[in-house]
Amino acid sequence: MKHSFLFSCVLSGTALLLSGLLSGLLLSGCSRAPVNEPVDEPLELAAAMGGDTLGYARADGVIPFDFPSDYGAHPDFKTEWWYFTGNLFSDDERRFGYELTLFRSAMAPPDSLDAVEEGWTTRQLYMGHFSLADPATGTFHAFERFSRGAAGLAGAESPPFRIWLNDWDMASVDPSRADELFPLRLQSEENGVAIDLTLNAIKPIVLQGEKGWDPKGAGAGNASYYYSFTRLETEGTVTVPDGSFDVTGQSWKDHEWSTSALGPDEIGWDWFALQLDDGREIMYYQLRREDGTISPYTGGSLVAADGSKRHLSPDDVELRVLDRWTSNVSGAEYPVRWELSLPGEDLSLTVAAVMPNQELNVSVRYWEGAVDISGQSGDDPLSGVGYVELTGYDRVANDN
Repeated sequence: MKHSFLFSCVLSGTALLLSGLLSGLLLSGCSRAPVNEPVDEPLELAAAMGGDTLGYARADGVIPFDFPSDYGAHPDFKTEWWYFTGNLFSDDERRFGYELTLFRSAMAPPDSLDAVEEGWTTRQLYMGHFSLADPATGTFHAFERFSRGAAGLAGAESPPFRIWLNDWDMASVDPSRADELFPLRLQSEENGVAIDLTLNAIKPIVLQGEKGWDPKGAGAGNASYYYSFTRLETEGTVTVPDGSFDVTGQSWKDHEWSTSALGPDEIGWDWFALQLDDGREIMYYQLRREDGTISPYTGGSLVAADGSKRHLSPDDVELRVLDRWTSNVSGAEYPVRWELSLPGEDLSLTVAAVMPNQELNVSVRYWEGAVDISGQSGDDPLSGVGYVELTGYDRVANDN
């Protein structure tokens, strides 16, 4: 949704794209912000996802996707994000979890008088989140950046595929093969923490929702266009303060664009991207309401080993929190261990954070973390890794 959420997700993993604090950044160029220090007044999730949607394109039904151009930007929509997470291991089994997400937010609709696009003037703002979990040291590194989408500072294009925010970069390795997304290289560095990774798709693209159209609530256009690559073979280098490590592992890619917001009674979501060792993946997001109930627009998918997809409704999934962790920065109490079951598949899983402190203390606080999976598929034991995104919990803490 990041996504992360988040947002984006995001809807993971990321709709974290902001409006209220960004006009000053458009005048000043670019901002880099390491966010291991608390943000004084992060925006509430509902405020970050709100704003005027008049004049923007809407996700109002199934469309034919056009690749490779749909790997790039959709500037007539208000919100868009490209989201990567992964679990990586060195030869000596040092474990890392990473998130790199770049968000695009349109500050004016395409037919607006403010929509001039020349020189330093732009209606597109970019935001980036980069985080790295290092369970061996118990350290969680998180960083945030902003830049205007002009003067080469940030942007999105395809073909050939490239999304960037200064030197944070997602790009196809061989731009001469413009129609090919993979292999794809991710590069980001901040304050001595860095990733340099090459990703290749093991499984085909997954169009989420109904052929890539994923409703998030009632009303025309309250939806997103959403596709995933659910299993990406990954290798490269991770750098942390105590050294650089050659790593291999698996990543997940989401790309989502929309002009919609959370409903007035929705306060956040729990989003799961799970890679099972039998070759299956689960994407599931649970939209939480103010009164504690779950929105009927909650949903997801189960991707089989052969790449075929089965839609998941709230009736297909049982989700129960087993343990929680309280942030000493925000006071938010996040779930960090769950029981997730698909009775129709005879599948029962325990999903547990590899470390509890994976809260990003950024413009909109959220939890985005690496998880381990254990459980049963019928009588057979099952394990795996994944990522979870949790939003809106700081609002609950602040209301108490």
